[in-house]
Amino acid sequence: MTHAHEEEVLARIAAGLVHTESEAAFQASRRRTEQIFAYNHTPPGEVEKRRALLVAIFGSVGERTVLLPPFHAGFGSNVHIGDDFFGNVNLTFVDDVDIRIGDGVMIAPSVTLTTTGHPVHPARRTDFGRFSEPIVIEDKVWIGSNAVVLPGVRIGYGSVIGAGSVVSRSIPPMTVALGTPCRVVRAITDEDLTTRTAER
Repeated sequence: MTHAHEEEVLARIAAGLVHTESEAAFQASRRRTEQIFAYNHTPPGEVEKRRALLVAIFGSVGERTVLLPPFHAGFGSNVHIGDDFFGNVNLTFVDDVDIRIGDGVMIAPSVTLTTTGHPVHPARRTDFGRFSEPIVIEDKVWIGSNAVVLPGVRIGYGSVIGAGSVVSRSIPPMTVALGTPCRVVRAITDEDLTTRTAER
């Protein structure tokens, strides 16, 4: 594949257009599968090694990052994580394009963040035809267990996504959203400052 053809494919990917596995194969060198395997098999006490692996895996990673293994990523290099991140076990990044996570984000077990989907018509899925759109998770978001965040979604500052939700559209800041499909059920207000912390 020529450089011009690669640029054309990258432009289609960036535009969210359908492309195939063969067309995107030139990106294979950006996959961090070996480093992800190593991270998932590094003993908990080897803190410095784990940190070095995270820096090697992700496009960028902030300070005080906690990511409990195992985790999975298609590339790893398209994931950008801010400071004070906590990711629980079985977090999956389908990061064919960027996943950007802000500061102070918490993600519960078995959450999937997928930037990629596939056409409905089977003829367009030949050679694993797919499309990708970036995901953005703003600062201070909490995502509950077994949630799935789909391509093109932005989750606004401070919002909470309920366990088991399928987030197919963007969620505004400072809201509680849940369900399948995920919908906003209420705003987060100062009254929430007393919930479960009244004894403090």
